[in-house]
This record gives sequence, structure tokens and C-alpha cells, in this order.
Amino acid sequence: MSRAPDNIRATLPEPIRSAVEARLIAAAEQDVLARIWAKDDTVFGEAGQPEVANRLGWLDIADRMAHEVDDLVAFADGVRADGITDVVLLGMGGSSLAPEVLRRSLGSATGFPALHVLDTTDAEAVLDVEAATDPGTTLYIVATKSGGTIETLSGFAHFHALQPDGSHFVAITDPRSGLADLAQEHGFRRTFLNDPDIGGRYSALSYFGLVPAALIGADVQALLQGAEVAAAASRPLDTKVATVGLWLGVAVGELAAHRMDKLTFFIDAPLDSFGLWVEQLVAESTGKRGKGILPVADEPLGTVEVYGHDRVFVHVRNGETPHDDHETRLAELAQAGHPTITMDYAEQAAAGELGSLFFTAEMVTAVAGWVLGINPFDQPNVQEAKDNTSKALAARAAAQVDATDHDLELLLRDAGPPDYVAILGYTAPSEAFDAAIAELRALIRDATQATTTFGYGPRYLHSTGQLHKGGPKNGRFLELVHPAPRDVPIPGEDYSFETLKAAQAIGDLTTLRLHGLPAHRVTLHGDAVAAVEHLIERVTLVLGAPRLSR
Repeated sequence: MSRAPDNIRATLPEPIRSAVEARLIAAAEQDVLARIWAKDDTVFGEAGQPEVANRLGWLDIADRMAHEVDDLVAFADGVRADGITDVVLLGMGGSSLAPEVLRRSLGSATGFPALHVLDTTDAEAVLDVEAATDPGTTLYIVATKSGGTIETLSGFAHFHALQPDGSHFVAITDPRSGLADLAQEHGFRRTFLNDPDIGGRYSALSYFGLVPAALIGADVQALLQGAEVAAAASRPLDTKVATVGLWLGVAVGELAAHRMDKLTFFIDAPLDSFGLWVEQLVAESTGKRGKGILPVADEPLGTVEVYGHDRVFVHVRNGETPHDDHETRLAELAQAGHPTITMDYAEQAAAGELGSLFFTAEMVTAVAGWVLGINPFDQPNVQEAKDNTSKALAARAAAQVDATDHDLELLLRDAGPPDYVAILGYTAPSEAFDAAIAELRALIRDATQATTTFGYGPRYLHSTGQLHKGGPKNGRFLELVHPAPRDVPIPGEDYSFETLKAAQAIGDLTTLRLHGLPAHRVTLHGDAVAAVEHLIERVTLVLGAPRLSR
């Protein structure tokens, strides 16, 4: 039973291979997979604990949503017929990242609206979306499970002031949420009430992912069929043969338990943005009680010697046009003794393959939670940063003191496995900024062997932020804050987007430090990309001297 399923190729060194085999035997003896499908909450702890039994709706949502395909297509056709050319999605975390992956991976079909995802409180980003769209031909999706997400409702307040016609708005939320009431009050075009038994990060195959998918003309039926095939393949038909979801979940869970907890993704185009979504799924689900799996997406490819032995590498491979550098490097890493896992997908069936990946990743994460002995559906530390944001917002707290070169030296010079360095960027997203951050990440990793991650704030607060506070205490945090050139007031509030962004940055920095974690801040003055390039020069000097003793 320890052999990987046929569509997975893996190299696992001893003693991991034996540990995976033993854990698979235990999973069969405990009937873990069948109990998950039966929605037995005791798989993940004591019966009746919060956020387990009422968080398993993702298991069969693809099958249930298949009956809504015709309605979703008709809705999208009606939107197009009304002259809508752009769709702006206002959401955070699980409500925004699945649509972002769909947008990047599949794009808008000919004649369908362009999708813009706004999951930030950066004023420049808000103004960029405003400049790129015409309120008269734009549909705004307000997406939040709870109905009370501050970032999402702030975005709604801004764009509703520009377009007060409720027919230009759609809500996606849980039944009886405050957003459902708001939508009725303002005469929204439609409200999609999602299954409340699905957590935000597991909601890609629900209305949260499918409504945006339909609006850009994606093949929703293929997306769901791919998920249904993956779900069928994850059912326990033969306890002597490990399913994909069970085998992968056991493998990554056991690797993490053996201190190989940096789950590093190489993902071939056109699904390379999938890492954005799976990052938040794995981090928020597993990072708690001092345990966790750190997903690593979009880290620049490095030579074998820059990777520590706290890594496991997963190659999501385009079986038709694979990325040569990914294949070469994975083979070298396996030869050097690193655990590696390869899964193929078919580019010509991208929508279906994406649906399959969504479901498979959810099952893998659930099983890994069982291995680690944690509840993969709650997020006990997310509220801390929200509370500290509220305090900073109420107090209009002054900005934190910026890191000196000595602070950067203390933060980075002695970093190394099992440490990771998380870079947290409070600025408007852009390809140029991403490229500059990639250079900074490579610099730090190549000098220290420490794993690096990057997340835009406040987006990461709804995803990897849980692992930062609740996971293993081996994170080092560098917060980058770029004051937008122009601020934007939030209608109905006595604070602006930039005030809110600043409070969120302060709130999270405060929370990290309260957990005893090393965290420093650098303000990016002027052009954000140029400021990161200057920071790279500073870090180069800091890392160029002999390493500090650990």
C-alpha cells in the first residue's frame, strides 16, 4: 500500500518511506478515508468540536453544483446581454484567490467580461481598478462568507458610491449573513447563498469560485467534472490501494512530522498561479498548535545547494509541454536526497484539470491534518491580528520604527533551516513588484538556505497569517509598507483605505511580536519597486559579511 498511485511519481528517502507505509496501514485500520467521506468529525479530534462537522460540505459540493451549471451559464449570458464589459470581485482569502487563479489560468473567453480581483486595502490598487473600469459597464461581486469582512465591505462602499445602481452588484455569502441583508437593502442584481458548511479556503468549487468562472466564460461544467472525477478517485474502494488524496496527504503529513515541512511547489504554465490558492489552503489549515506545513509558491528556482533538508518538492507538471528547468532541477534534487513528488496534468483540458487539482488539494490537506493531529478547518489565530488592527485603527497609532541595518542583520544573517523568512508586502500588486521581491527572496535563500515566502497584505492575513502565529516558531518576518501616493476615503467611515492598511500592518506586526517572533518593518518610500531594489542593496551588504554563529 506504500506505493504511490499510478499518476504520481515520488522519491522518498528512508526513513520517510517506511513512515508513510506505516501511516497508510494505520489509515486503513482506522478507516480514515471512509470516515472523512461519512463526515465523521472524530477523525480530527473529539466529537462535537467546533468547525469540523459543519465544515465538510466541500466533499460533495462539485456533485451538487453540477445541477446549477445551466443557471450559472444563463446568468452569465444575461450579464453579457446587458453590456457588462468588466467584473470586479471584492473579496479576501478563499473568496478571492480561487477567482484569481481562474482568471490567470483560463482567462476570459471571447466576448466575455474581463475579471479584476481586488483583495487589498491599498489605495493605489483601488484607484487602479477604478481607472481600468467604467461603472456603467461593470458588475461588482461582493464576496464574503461571514458577510462582515472589513476589506470587502470597504471596497463595496467605495464602488457603490461610484455606481449606486444595485443591479450592478452581486453578492456571494452564507445564508443570514449581514451581506445578504445589505444586498436586499440595496437591490443587488442577485445574491448567491453558499453552503454554510464550507469554509472559505475550501470554497473554490462552490459559488465563490463558480460565479466568477461563469462570468468570464470558463467551462464550468468541465471544472466540476474534473473535480467529480478526482472525488471519485479519492473514495476508499479498495483499502489495499492508496488513493491519490490519501497517499499525498499521508506523505506530506509524515514529511512535516519529520521536519521536512517546507512544501515547495514547481508548477508549470498555464496553471502556475495555482500556488496562490493552494498556499492559503495548506497554511491556514495546518498551521496551528505549534505544528504546520509551510507551502512555498513562486520562489525563484535555485541550484541544489541553496535548498536545506527541511524541504519537499512538488512538481505540478504540464504533461504536454513541461517546463524543462523544473524537470531538470527536480531530478537533481531527488538525486541529492530531497523528497520529490510529481503530478501530471493535461494542458488541453485545463479547466477540468484545475477542478481536479482544487478537490485533490482539499482532500490532501484534510488527510495531512489527520496525520498531524490537528483540526484542518479552524483558524484560531486569525482573529488576533484583526483585534490588533481594530486597536490600531481606533488609536490611529503612529507608524512603527523602521528596521536599521543592524536589525536586518539580526533578522537575516543567522537564518537557515529550519527557519523561513516571510516577506509581507503592504503595497499595490504588480508584476514589477513581484519581480523585485523574487530577487530579494533569491538573495536571502541563496545566502542562508532559509526558505522564503511572500504575501501581499492584507491578503495573507486571511491565509498564511494563521501559520505565522499558530505554526512552528521558526518564522522570521520582514514587513514592507508602501504608502500610496494618493489616499481614498471610505464612504461612511471616519478613516481611509490607507489608514486601514496602516492599521492592518501595525496590527499584524504587533501580533507577531506578541508571539515572540522576530519581525521588522521597512517603509518603501517613493516608487515601490525602486525602494525594494534599494532594500536589496542593503540586504546584500548585511549578508555579505561572515555569518553570525547560531
